[in-house]
Amino acid sequence: MTIAEVQQLEDFFANAGKQQVPIYLNEATVITNYEHFLESHLVPLKLNPDAKVNLPLIHRLKMLKLLIESNG
Repeated sequence: MTIAEVQQLEDFFANAGKQQVPIYLNEATVITNYEHFLESHLVPLKLNPDAKVNLPLIHRLKMLKLLIESNG
């Protein structure tokens, strides 16, 4: 993932506004604090977008983006 792609995700979530919680991404992933979820996922991506350890973060952010888009 590039810095530009991280910025696009960040912009999307900024424009989407605060979402109601809880948000169920799957059976094992429940978002109860929306702002904390975004911060804890976007900050590591901004610091090192190419790290393979960040792949789960990218996956969860993209899942959340799809949920917001489909409910919007």
